[in-house]
Amino acid sequence: MTLPTLLDIEASGFGRGSYPIEVGLARPDGSTCAFLVQPLPEWSHWDPKAELLHGISRGRLEREGYPVRQVAHWLNDELADLGIAYSDSWGYDNSWLSLLFHHAGTLPAFRLEALRMLLSEGQLALWSTTKEALVRELGIHRHRAGDDARLLQLTYQRTRELAGDA
Repeated sequence: MTLPTLLDIEASGFGRGSYPIEVGLARPDGSTCAFLVQPLPEWSHWDPKAELLHGISRGRLEREGYPVRQVAHWLNDELADLGIAYSDSWGYDNSWLSLLFHHAGTLPAFRLEALRMLLSEGQLALWSTTKEALVRELGIHRHRAGDDARLLQLTYQRTRELAGDA
């Protein structure tokens, strides 16, 4: 079974003015990668509750983050041939992705779709319990973009098997 490419974004918060701080991918072969995003000067929104979840400080982003343009080019390099990636939080992730590409001054060479489009009713029914079981089994660190993307991919794979869709 070929696994779908999953994209996950961690952000400065959830409300108006929030922006992407980390973008991660889980590729069809199961490998992952993620990049911290250096905040632009006008990106000032910061929600301490979000930082408690992902554990990434604004200072760390300023020191270790990659420029917006570089992250956008990396995403295009990774995803142009596939043409598509999936997200479990399409509404949020798509708006943060649009913001990233807008400020990078370029267009995405792929589209982001809702992961839900790929799931059968059987998978949907098993999703939450399967995902939590995988977190416990594998000791996955939640709310980091690369790990979360891989968790979604593994959950997709296991729910297909359990639902008899494989």
